[in-house]
Amino acid sequence: MPKRILQGVVVSDKQEKTVVVKVERRFTHPLLKRTVRRSKNYHAHDETKEFKVGDTVSIQEAKPISKLKRWIVLPAAEKA
Repeated sequence: MPKRILQGVVVSDKQEKTVVVKVERRFTHPLLKRTVRRSKNYHAHDETKEFKVGDTVSIQEAKPISKLKRWIVLPAAEKA
């Protein structure tokens, strides 16, 4: 099964080698027929500590690294 890749914005970089990434998804509400925005925070592993709050990053699904971390931040070169 391929690993999922999501794109979002870093909202916290206070932890050591961890960033919190907010990923927003948009969908049409089944009853109201309006576009709805939902967001979710993911804890991602950032080995090099190069990303700061406000950066747009891509994260890739990975095996569990810790209690909350199941994602890895992709290096800037791999995003293209």
